[in-house]
Amino acid sequence: MATNKSSLESTLSAAWQRRGLLACLLWPLSLLFGLVATLRRHLYAAGWQASTRLPVPVIVVGNIFVGGTGKTPLTIWLVQALREAGHVPGVISRGYAAQSGAGQSAVRHVSATSLAAEVGDEPLLIAGRAQCPVVVGRDRVAAAEALLQAHPEVNLILSDDGLQHYRLQRDIEIVLFDARGVGNGWLLPAGPLREPPSRRRDFTVVNAATIPASMPASTVRMQLAGEQAVQLGDANRVRALASLRDPALRIAAAAGIGNPQRFFSMLTEAGLAFETLVLPDHHDFSDNPFAALQAELILITEKDAVKCRQIETIRNDPRIWVVPVTAQIDAALSHQIHQILEKLRGHPTA
Repeated sequence: MATNKSSLESTLSAAWQRRGLLACLLWPLSLLFGLVATLRRHLYAAGWQASTRLPVPVIVVGNIFVGGTGKTPLTIWLVQALREAGHVPGVISRGYAAQSGAGQSAVRHVSATSLAAEVGDEPLLIAGRAQCPVVVGRDRVAAAEALLQAHPEVNLILSDDGLQHYRLQRDIEIVLFDARGVGNGWLLPAGPLREPPSRRRDFTVVNAATIPASMPASTVRMQLAGEQAVQLGDANRVRALASLRDPALRIAAAAGIGNPQRFFSMLTEAGLAFETLVLPDHHDFSDNPFAALQAELILITEKDAVKCRQIETIRNDPRIWVVPVTAQIDAALSHQIHQILEKLRGHPTA
């Protein structure tokens, strides 16, 4: 099942990068999708659908490109940058693949002991790396209200994804792309976009070595950097990626993220040679895909690691090492966001 899903995702991803036969056949459906998306957005904008404004500013970090573009590392970077600027941020997320078991309004507070199956892998990673309050729930408003009630010191909410969750009013929207840009520029299912490329936003960030020509002139570039590997079962064991360049060392790299190639490319740029194992996004690892690998070292992503650490047979496999990444972004982005937030609060800006 996992292989079939991964193969389907690869096929669609390739089709969405150009306006070929498959995309053209699906194009009429994309017109209908666009009509529904536009109507829904206008219903909220006109006040015909109820929306909620929180007592604190809200920043939404999202994407219009289906799949992973790097929202979680960007959210972690923002939490740390805004904290340094004097804010007290908290994060809300849907908690993809989390088991709520209590309906649409169920919320869960994320802690160090939370299970990825209950709160989702990305929120668990954010809570651990950013060291801030995180609450998950399909209803972003309910999640935010629960977070503020439990943590009254929080004066800023960051929504990890939720760009199309219009019921939650927002003050700043950040739309993230990667090297794929806008693909073929068409909406689902003919293309990879949930909304048109012209959709308004306050900031555009591209997670890539170069900014695609389709991006606005004001686009901010982001890159993910990783220089070390940490053993999954023992965080005290750390190795520099540069030390793994030995051609005799049999290495496998596995990724169950939205865009696995981004992880593989980073390792290749570090000078490593390896076999690849592509897993579906949000893979639960109940099948232990590493057991059959003939590798002396297995490199995995941080997002996958939060789930793998909770499975004993995988956690105790000494071959598995995690590659932490850090978002590198122009500090001007944090400064501009800080200025907007200060204006919202009625404070003068420097």
